[in-house]
Amino acid sequence: MTDRRLALAVPCDPDLRTGGTIYDRRLAEGLRARGWRVDWLRLPDGFPFPDAAAVEASARAFAALPDGALLLVDGLALGVLGELAARESRRLRLLGLVHHPLGYEEGLDPATAARLIEAERIALRAPRKILCTSRTTARALERDLAVAPERIVVIEPGTDSAPLARGSGGREVRLLAVGSVIPRKRLDRLVRALAGLRALRWRLVIVGALDRSPEATATLRAALAETGLGDRVELCGELVGPALEAAYDAADLFVSASGYEGYGMALAEALAHGLPIVAVAGGAVRDWLPREAALLVPPEDEAGLASALARAIGDPALRARLREGAIAARAELPRWDEQVARAERVLLAEAVS
Repeated sequence: MTDRRLALAVPCDPDLRTGGTIYDRRLAEGLRARGWRVDWLRLPDGFPFPDAAAVEASARAFAALPDGALLLVDGLALGVLGELAARESRRLRLLGLVHHPLGYEEGLDPATAARLIEAERIALRAPRKILCTSRTTARALERDLAVAPERIVVIEPGTDSAPLARGSGGREVRLLAVGSVIPRKRLDRLVRALAGLRALRWRLVIVGALDRSPEATATLRAALAETGLGDRVELCGELVGPALEAAYDAADLFVSASGYEGYGMALAEALAHGLPIVAVAGGAVRDWLPREAALLVPPEDEAGLASALARAIGDPALRARLREGAIAARAELPRWDEQVARAERVLLAEAVS
């Protein structure tokens, strides 16, 4: 009988609410429900810029695994552990999990981004297989990181079923944005895009951690001060469980200005709630988000974002058509049990090879 044991190496608190960590946790939970023993191998904080102590601690954690162990390493750490990955791949069944290339993160200077891309290109030579969360990321791995396509397996995130949002029921259109306040989410640009729409009735609710990037949070607060929109934009911080569900339920329109998404799990959750969407088509979003449910805008088209927001806020009939598209599309979203089963097939094949 195949030994169904997996070590899942992740360099952050497993309860942290980011798209990547939620994906990792749901994968682990799903595999355990299917009879796997999944050990969460907690690596130090600080990745993808680890200090020497973090690298050494990671080396000790990998070295403690028995020969032949099946090890899946989250790309946030794997991408800068090329030497360690190459060494341990000779005795472990090593696999990688890439949410999006490290060098694609916004807020990096060009030299740092280039260093991360080169480091990840080297590191990704070591794994037997690389799981990634979208076809867009798969193409990036082939094009920019020289990964052979036969070593890549695309397993998109699953999405839980959800009740249809009932909306705010008020005279204002309630906009909802969900995501940690980090540079890539471009929430300050979203605020600036809304600055010219004062004549329309709207209120923006931003749900997401405010402590992940002090710089991005300061930039967002500065945008609110400069535009004078502080009384129309609510920063809720991170919400979970019933509080997050209530935010979706009360929304009339979901909005996203993110410059790049390896998938876009919050957008999928919005679809699951039947919400119409206005989104920047950054990264994987342009590939999978249905046009029937969303107004999509190119990543650098700030005027286009403002125009799309104005159309959606000001036209109830347009929002109703997009809502119909979202309701139709939500039935096609992949489910977690399906995606875990796909991952399991990959893991079983590597466990016996």
